[in-house]
Amino acid sequence: MLPSVTFRRRFSDLSEQEILALAISSEEDDARIYRGYAERLRDSFPASARIFEAMAVEEDGHRQMLIDLHKARFGDVIPLLRREHVAGFYARSPIWLVENLGLEKIREQAAQMERDAQRFYELASKRSTDADTRKLLGDLAAAEAGHEQKAVALTESIGSEERDAEDRQAHRQFVLTWVQPGLAGLMDGSVSTLAPIFAAAFATGDTWNTFLVGLAASVGAGISMGFTEAASDDGQLSGRGSPWKRGFASGIMTTLGGLGHALPYLITDFWTATTIAIIVVFFELWAIAWIQNRFMETPFFRAAFQVVLGGALVLAAGILIGIG
Repeated sequence: MLPSVTFRRRFSDLSEQEILALAISSEEDDARIYRGYAERLRDSFPASARIFEAMAVEEDGHRQMLIDLHKARFGDVIPLLRREHVAGFYARSPIWLVENLGLEKIREQAAQMERDAQRFYELASKRSTDADTRKLLGDLAAAEAGHEQKAVALTESIGSEERDAEDRQAHRQFVLTWVQPGLAGLMDGSVSTLAPIFAAAFATGDTWNTFLVGLAASVGAGISMGFTEAASDDGQLSGRGSPWKRGFASGIMTTLGGLGHALPYLITDFWTATTIAIIVVFFELWAIAWIQNRFMETPFFRAAFQVVLGGALVLAAGILIGIG
């Protein structure tokens, strides 16, 4: 059996002292998480950062009340018991994982944290036989239940102009970090691999070899685009965000753009595979035009003219080279 599973305690087996110790460590962790969110958001979203600072202060207050109760009942030595020591206990997503998902996801995660804490205190209060402990745990359950509404109220206390400015900044950051590099990669992968794939297809008439050419071209282009994007700008001055995020977006989308019209050549019949590949190309190019219009505010017909015409020329070049 796995050690991480074997040595976890069941919640039903915890003593009241251990429940208090678990509550203390959980409140401490939550306060750290909220301060981490605040630090992460401070530069771009100062109003939301203030909200999370206030929530961290609330968690500090809860922790102190729990510590005072523990001292009164069990003394100064608090057992080391954390979430990961208890089977089935709710877990927290690492700050580095949540912060990569944007402002709204951070707000959603905070609301889920409050719901988890409320459920824990409700269950813990039912387990307690001491009147003071039962009262405190019940009060904390009620407090956590109100925290989600408080978070909403704190969020609403941000002026509408300030909130709109934060939302615009979040959208702009998403576009700069993910959409722009991803779109550049999708365009490169979809267009630049057309010529080698269709040249190989019409030159050999062999679907398997054509697929291998497409796979190699797509993966190679993805690696090249990913490293190029990551190395081109550290994001500090331009505000485009983490180079690794941009490189990942560019590399993955480049590879997917090429694989889209390479995968049909897994079909053994040449003309069936080629027909499907050309249909896929058609949808790829129009999808790129739509993304440009949706996120980059490029007029749709201009985007369609640039992308579809350019892709058609590259496709024709590949076919002509293969036939020749």
